[in-house]
Amino acid sequence: TYAVEEGVLLKNKFGGEVIVLSMGPENAKNALREAVSVGADRAILLSDRAFGGSDTWATSYALAKAIEKIGDVDLVICGKQAIDGDTAQVGPGIAAHLDWLQATYVMKVEDANEKSIRVRRMHEDGYDICDVDFPAVLTVLKDINTPRVPTLKGRLASSKIEIPVWKPADIGADVSKIGLDGSPTRVVK
Repeated sequence: TYAVEEGVLLKNKFGGEVIVLSMGPENAKNALREAVSVGADRAILLSDRAFGGSDTWATSYALAKAIEKIGDVDLVICGKQAIDGDTAQVGPGIAAHLDWLQATYVMKVEDANEKSIRVRRMHEDGYDICDVDFPAVLTVLKDINTPRVPTLKGRLASSKIEIPVWKPADIGADVSKIGLDGSPTRVVK
């Protein structure tokens, strides 16, 4: 929610397009529609049984392949961590798979231009100000902004959009790198 809001704020200030991307079951379209209702321009869902059981490495690989397919992407904004695993690994994993720069624990976007973004990122002793060249991946904290509430007009518009569903073949994913088979970690208890 905070990542989507930050993307919309940056779009409103600097231009561009906000594309929301998620990997999950068909009902993940509801969350994607919610993102469109608050200002994202379009949405894409990665959904297939082959993605099932993906750990953070396999998930970040699949999302990176989808980002490559979208093409001409300058900035990827993720939340700090998912609410299920709390690992904070998918955003950095996307950056690693794409070989892009990254800034984690971003608490504020200070400025941006066509070549880079300046962010304030939290750490144990306070914060740093970092200039990150594009293309880049950011993971943002929940205090970065206050997400807007969808308007009725936004909800109506989002209910009518077509959300494409991409399968592994659509993004050129190596099926040995996704799902359970592509996941180097296992939860045993």
